[in-house]
Amino acid sequence: MVWCGSTEAHITAGKEHQTIEAFEKALKESSPNIAPSMIYTYAAIMEGVPYVNGAPNLSVELPCLIQLAEKRGVPIAGSDFKTGQTLMKTILAPGLKSRMLGISGWYSTNILGNRDGEVLQDPESFKSKEVSKLGVLESVLEPNRHPDLYGDLHHIVRINYYKPRGDNKEGWDNIDIFGWMGYPMQIKVNFLCRDSILAAPLVLDLAQFMDLAARSGFKGIQEWLGFYLKSPLVKQGLAPEHDLQVQKLKLENTLRYLGKEELINHLGLTYYGVDEADASRIGNE
Repeated sequence: MVWCGSTEAHITAGKEHQTIEAFEKALKESSPNIAPSMIYTYAAIMEGVPYVNGAPNLSVELPCLIQLAEKRGVPIAGSDFKTGQTLMKTILAPGLKSRMLGISGWYSTNILGNRDGEVLQDPESFKSKEVSKLGVLESVLEPNRHPDLYGDLHHIVRINYYKPRGDNKEGWDNIDIFGWMGYPMQIKVNFLCRDSILAAPLVLDLAQFMDLAARSGFKGIQEWLGFYLKSPLVKQGLAPEHDLQVQKLKLENTLRYLGKEELINHLGLTYYGVDEADASRIGNE
């Protein structure tokens, strides 16, 4: 099951979301803190159906539902499809960081006229979306490790409903960067895309890969599918990986592992007369 519904109003995890007993009690009492997406997630897990959350709703991330998925041996993944503007960020930001180019500001605005754009005019619904969009840059750029380059980054995200645009979404970014000796520069990105056309292949891939995970005996969080998602679900205490190329490597290596093929390491030394034993020794040293 892949959740493709519009963004729901923002809900903060509370005591009714900590244990499955508390969740079921709140469910029976029709608590306003139990959103429709949470009910679908619960139903899927109870039925043994692998579940992916494709929206920024608080559902599959709930501690009680993660515990339930582990207990019942059901694969889960989420949240929020990474298709347009955030996809661009997870491509561009790692590249800028790899060259140690500073970023002082990143302004993002979206124009779309479909149902999702209309729903996101509600402040509480937009808050859910904003959380998944804003978290990407901090994770990729690691401002705590590079305070001079990214410690004072001004990051803004806006979504504007414009009916005539329909499903043709426009993601516009202004990136203020600086280089050697602090010299300022700018990057402008205008991504004119079709929302559903970008999302549909992700849904197909996720459905097939979750089926593969279930048939392979995987259960609980499937971090290797973070390649497709804005807010990848990870084990408590771990930071989610947002660099698209690192995510792609995790995905490919998991598929190679399942196919009993050699994993990718990109060491490269074996091409130049260094055998695997020497390469392993060099890595250990």
